Amino acid sequence: MSKILFVFVAPFAIATLLLNSCDTPTGQGAVAGAGAGAIIGNLASGGGTRGTLIGAAAGAATGALIGRAIQEDRAREYGPAPEGGYPVARWSGQPGLVVSPYPPHRLVDVRGIPRGAMVRDPSVNRIFIKP
Repeated sequence: MSKILFVFVAPFAIATLLLNSCDTPTGQGAVAGAGAGAIIGNLASGGGTRGTLIGAAAGAATGALIGRAIQEDRAREYGPAPEGGYPVARWSGQPGLVVSPYPPHRLVDVRGIPRGAMVRDPSVNRIFIKP
């Protein structure tokens, strides 16, 4: 019984640790890949647990690789990161708005943009990270 419990709990614990940020394309790709892989693995193995787990693992790895490639492609659009990385904006206290880290520190609308994404401040045309 404990072996069966381990088989089910271990993959979820590992996935939780590895995929702690599903707001990024890498995390989203891994989650989508794991779901699709689990379904395909289940169907291919005739409903077996082992096939489902193998399919989920293979799908998560493939999805993460594809998501990472998409994330890197998007980053190239912004050019190389500055020394020390991009600054992070501050929450304004108003939903969907952050305070730009660049003077004159105006409010920037970030609704619909995932946490940790790069955002362009339209007033100074510079990039910052959404908190």
